[in-house]
Amino acid sequence: MKRILKEWEGAIMSGISYMIPTVIGGALVVGVPQLIGMCFGYGDLSKFAKTGGFFHLLYQINSVGWIGIGLVNLVIGGYIAYALGDKPALGAGFIGGQLATNNQLGFIGAIAAGLIAGYVARWCRKIKVPEKWNSAIELIVMPLLTVGSVALFVGVVLTPPLAWLNNGLTSWVKFMVEQKTNAILLAAIMGAMIGSDLGGPINKAAWGVGNFFFIEGIYQPCLYTNIAICAIPMGYALMSFIWPKKRFSAELLEMGHNNLIMGTFGITEGAIPFMMKAPQLIIVNFIGGALGSATGAWLGVKSHIPPLGGLPGILTADNILAYLGGILVCALFIAIVAPLVADFTDKDSTPGEESMSDDDIELNIQ
Repeated sequence: MKRILKEWEGAIMSGISYMIPTVIGGALVVGVPQLIGMCFGYGDLSKFAKTGGFFHLLYQINSVGWIGIGLVNLVIGGYIAYALGDKPALGAGFIGGQLATNNQLGFIGAIAAGLIAGYVARWCRKIKVPEKWNSAIELIVMPLLTVGSVALFVGVVLTPPLAWLNNGLTSWVKFMVEQKTNAILLAAIMGAMIGSDLGGPINKAAWGVGNFFFIEGIYQPCLYTNIAICAIPMGYALMSFIWPKKRFSAELLEMGHNNLIMGTFGITEGAIPFMMKAPQLIIVNFIGGALGSATGAWLGVKSHIPPLGGLPGILTADNILAYLGGILVCALFIAIVAPLVADFTDKDSTPGEESMSDDDIELNIQ
């Protein structure tokens, strides 16, 4: 059972990694024309759908971005299937992902379709026939069985319960973000998940949930994760500027400065070198992410268009002070606390011992 769950985790993470460029690209192509339109006082570009000129061009570009966002389930279903069953599973996974979108099954349906397509394709490889029939297996039998299985199990058997589950989950999250206390709790959980493993499975799970819900038009969960993603590396950057240089090795000091760029564009992996030096920092990141996201929720962070990540998220946040406030609280917490619980110098952990460099080694060859 553990082996199967590990395999599922790897396949789902693979699907999410392929989905990330799709959702980011789509959000950017939606957001940039929207922001330009807002500068001219037009918050809704759809009114220019049947006109001409500059704003119609913005509407057309904006529409392409929404197509990208709409492909998220298709991509995740396809590449989960591909991770399990290789190329023969890809088409069925794509179809299953689109089926999940069409039938309002959400990302849960896309994951189920990808798993079914992948395992059926893997089973089909075990079919033994004379060599002259191998091409028929690949061109006819495998597509029939993979797509047919997705159609039967996802399209017929699983659609009612998965649609109910997805709609219930969506309604529950909407309720939580509308109730301030619940929104703060949800934000704290998602921020903590972002800080827990810095780009690992838990981090990507939180990020994925935030982005899956923004397909449903619920943007707050995505904002909660964006705050923590930006703020954690920013915390290590701020730390490297406010503490004396002697508190850091030359390498970590430079990495701290580099985290300014990492944080600006929302790359939590920039904090990994510090956590490798001192694994106890996972608690600091965990608490910092929770504090930052919860602060953003408490201050009322929200957006009416797909939010951008990192500091560019300021452009798409309706409440800019809430977005910046969450980032500042998390970054300050990490910048102040991390050097108090970890040693970032080159000293060995054993008290009283001095580090040895290559220059201290003398070889006497007689």
